[in-house]
Amino acid sequence: MIEKHIHFYSEGFKLQGTLYYPDNIGENDKRPAIIPNSGYQGFNEFYPKMFAKKMTEAGYICLGFDYRGFADSEGEYGKVLIEQQVEDIHNAITFLQFQEEVEQNAIGLIGWGMGAANVILAAANNENVSATAALNGFYHGERWLKSIHSYKEWVQILETVKADRVHRVFQGDSQLADPFIHYPLDPSTKEYVEKELASVYGFGQQTTLQFTESIIDLNVERVVKELTPRPLFIGHGEENLLHPYEEATNLYENAASPKTLYTVEGKHNDFMYSDHPEFKELCGHLVPFFRDAFEKSTSPLRKETL
Repeated sequence: MIEKHIHFYSEGFKLQGTLYYPDNIGENDKRPAIIPNSGYQGFNEFYPKMFAKKMTEAGYICLGFDYRGFADSEGEYGKVLIEQQVEDIHNAITFLQFQEEVEQNAIGLIGWGMGAANVILAAANNENVSATAALNGFYHGERWLKSIHSYKEWVQILETVKADRVHRVFQGDSQLADPFIHYPLDPSTKEYVEKELASVYGFGQQTTLQFTESIIDLNVERVVKELTPRPLFIGHGEENLLHPYEEATNLYENAASPKTLYTVEGKHNDFMYSDHPEFKELCGHLVPFFRDAFEKSTSPLRKETL
């Protein structure tokens, strides 16, 4: 895999990223491209790069980047809003379209964790996306938060969000808090995070309480039908305790065809190692999924309809 450091701007913020190329790319080659997107507290250096390694082996160009406010990308410290990350993805798509090695009518998105919702929201409003893969995500923020908290905790969350909105109105900013204050990790995920992610540059920074309000407002199921006739791949760990498997099945039921529901024999990220059999198997399904979508998106009939 060939790596090229790049940057682009998203609503005035300079975002850092990497273009990943197949080793065998020719000087005048044009290839389909995929943007693997990280989840909450994720970075280009980890999951996007991990997916890029597999996708470049299949011949695709990939673009990984750090959302605004993370790692060395510009942006307000600790401010995490789903709608702003979706803007970042839109602008990453635009940047990718202007790379001379990229086939403009063959761009796909992969979203991991919270990024799974992000890519669906981006694709729903961007006709330049040919195919979308949503992996181990949650798609209805209020329902998901209620599912992992007691009723008492949920009432406290609403009170905290309300108080923070008042603070923003009168003080001008959202208050910072532990990044997992309302996003509690199950034991297995916490163990993985402490072992694999805690040492990643920039991981674990405090985030604003406004992030919780952004989650509560999230409802991907209302827009997922807008992806059709472009295909959607939904992958989810059958034992995922952080984002329950029902999130995937509910999204699948609300999506229009063509759609695929793929069950991973694992939890949230216990299989997220480049040499893990389940990760290899997952990528083994993603490669033909994107291949078929790109073949259709670059056909003469498809080009005429864009």
